[in-house]
Amino acid sequence: MKWTIAPSDAGGAASLERPVGIAAPAARVLWARGYRTPDAARKFLSPALADLHDPALLRDMDAAVARLHRAIQSNERILLYGDYDVDGTSAIVILKKGIELAGGAASFHVPHRLRDGYGMRSEVVEDAAAQGVSLIVSVDTGIRANDVVRHAAGLGIDVIVTDHHLPEAELPPAVAVLNPNRPDCAYPEKNLCGAAVAFKLVDALLRAAGWEDARRERTLDSFLKLVAIATVADVVPLTGENRVIVKRGLAGLDQVRNPGLRALLDVSGFPAGSAPGAGQVAFRVAPRINAAGRMDSANDVIEMFLTADAARARELAAKLHDLNQDRQQTEAEIARAIYEQCAEQPVTDGDAALVFAGEGWHRGVVGIVASRVVERFHRPAFVLGLENGLAQGSGRSIAAFHLLEALESMAELFQKFGGHRQAAGVTFDASRLEEFRERLRDYAAERLTPADFERELAIDSTIALEEINSKSAAAVLSLAPFGYGNAAPLFAALNVELAAPPDIREKIVLLRLKTEGRPLRAKAWDVKAWAAAELEPGAHLDLALQIEEDAYSAERGYDPWQVVVRDMRKAV
Repeated sequence: MKWTIAPSDAGGAASLERPVGIAAPAARVLWARGYRTPDAARKFLSPALADLHDPALLRDMDAAVARLHRAIQSNERILLYGDYDVDGTSAIVILKKGIELAGGAASFHVPHRLRDGYGMRSEVVEDAAAQGVSLIVSVDTGIRANDVVRHAAGLGIDVIVTDHHLPEAELPPAVAVLNPNRPDCAYPEKNLCGAAVAFKLVDALLRAAGWEDARRERTLDSFLKLVAIATVADVVPLTGENRVIVKRGLAGLDQVRNPGLRALLDVSGFPAGSAPGAGQVAFRVAPRINAAGRMDSANDVIEMFLTADAARARELAAKLHDLNQDRQQTEAEIARAIYEQCAEQPVTDGDAALVFAGEGWHRGVVGIVASRVVERFHRPAFVLGLENGLAQGSGRSIAAFHLLEALESMAELFQKFGGHRQAAGVTFDASRLEEFRERLRDYAAERLTPADFERELAIDSTIALEEINSKSAAAVLSLAPFGYGNAAPLFAALNVELAAPPDIREKIVLLRLKTEGRPLRAKAWDVKAWAAAELEPGAHLDLALQIEEDAYSAERGYDPWQVVVRDMRKAV
């Protein structure tokens, strides 16, 4: 991999250590990431609820609250129209509970991924009109549903759109459009997920209802648990306001009263008293929520979070657990088919973007498989299922390539498409598959170079092995939650000497590194062949390493952290 070490300023980083009370390696990371005053560093490390922005800064918030408040006061029928992923289902739960706290009631509709696809549909609006609904609030969807919103108005239904996806040039003709990414919205945080936008509407609604600050803040803090899970699951940057949401929300997961969330955490391996980190939410909690919408119906998720019946909550959580196992198996089968294709026809630098398709590939998991393909080949990729003459699926991208802009350049190909920079979905006639593949590859080739296909390690700072101890490890881990936009700190330890032969095990290699004190042990993955050939006592290496939590070690009374090697090379 290509290593890029951030510029350093020893004096600047040192100026943070004593005022903030943080060890030198973590101070260097903060400096490298732009937190260069003690106040900025303290705010990053200990975000408060008061650090959240005023919801009134969202354009159209006054109109949205006024219309929703009138609907509540008049006992109008309100329908929440959501999406089937973690973000969409969480947004429905948050807004439904918020409306109830404000004295109202709302029903909800979540599309079925396979039957309905993504986005709002006119048939649903017509059914809502027949049932007397006079207000629809979209959550995590609707920003490109101009025709559906216009159709709703013709049926006498007002629509409030709450979304975070990128809009088209023309906004939907709704009563209000809450979206930090609309061009005329000055809201400071542009990277909110859909559940966070719904959360902002609830905050504004409770303010308008006259709730005293202390009561409202307690309620908002309770909602942050679910908003945090949605924020992590939707892979938005964990910086700015999102960091406040995730840091505070995840901290509250060690004590959960909601029966559904409690049951979900239990089946995910987090009993009462323990809280998952962002990475554990992404790989253990969120996939179980997503499994419902991918493999069956997302209504089960919403029922699980809304029920007061603990037994029913456990039953639904167990179902999600089983569906997730089915999802994993289905995903593995598709990934295996793709990698077999790649073995027969290797990916080259001429393949600037990749498109894979197969008959009957489950549309509920192709987005996850696309993510795995991007991780392996480090270039934009779409994975599509072919069924009934249609190609439908999802794409994922790398930082250097804007996926939605690519699709907009060939919009006439699609029956439906949407998304954002890093992820998008498409539906089109299967007969145009090869045309899509060629046009996406050509578009990407004009904008990407072979250097963009190289895996790059963005290293925050160099580190001396003698600096790694319990105090500095705790300081580095205090920079969590880690995820997109706030990656776990990566250090370069240069010219390190091996103190003993490597301990080569089935999946890992354990390295004993020479220091001035006792040798430091580090864990490395996927280097078995290299280790056997190159790693002898006395060898000098450059190591790219991270400090990670180690719950297994902590349970046995040892240091609750470990050193993990992400890449290595011979020292020059």
